Amino acid sequence: VQLQASGGGLVQAGGSLRLSCAASGLTFNSMGWFRQAPGKDREFVAAIRWSASPTYYTDAVEGRFTISRDNAKNTVYLQMNSLKPEDTALYYCAGHTGWVAFRSASAYAYWGQGTQVTVSS
Repeated sequence: VQLQASGGGLVQAGGSLRLSCAASGLTFNSMGWFRQAPGKDREFVAAIRWSASPTYYTDAVEGRFTISRDNAKNTVYLQMNSLKPEDTALYYCAGHTGWVAFRSASAYAYWGQGTQVTVSS
């Protein structure tokens, strides 16, 4: 089972990026994005179920980020708009075989390698 994240980069504040996470070897019931800034704990960003509904976001990104998935491609996306310097972090995608405790990193058994997002002011 592999999760391959991509799409990170350097962008100015107010800009946009789209992260992708391609899964292989398993179809997950739900998938999530987490991020970790230097010196901070890994935090929940967004999650989506296999049915693509509902979706959930942390308050800090609500209205700016959109999570979606293409089940045919077994890929989840995170569209990030109106980026802020505080969004700077290493972003991870994760696969969950259920849905319980989807905001908790410990509930996810499968993780991608992370993709760096840096937002300059």
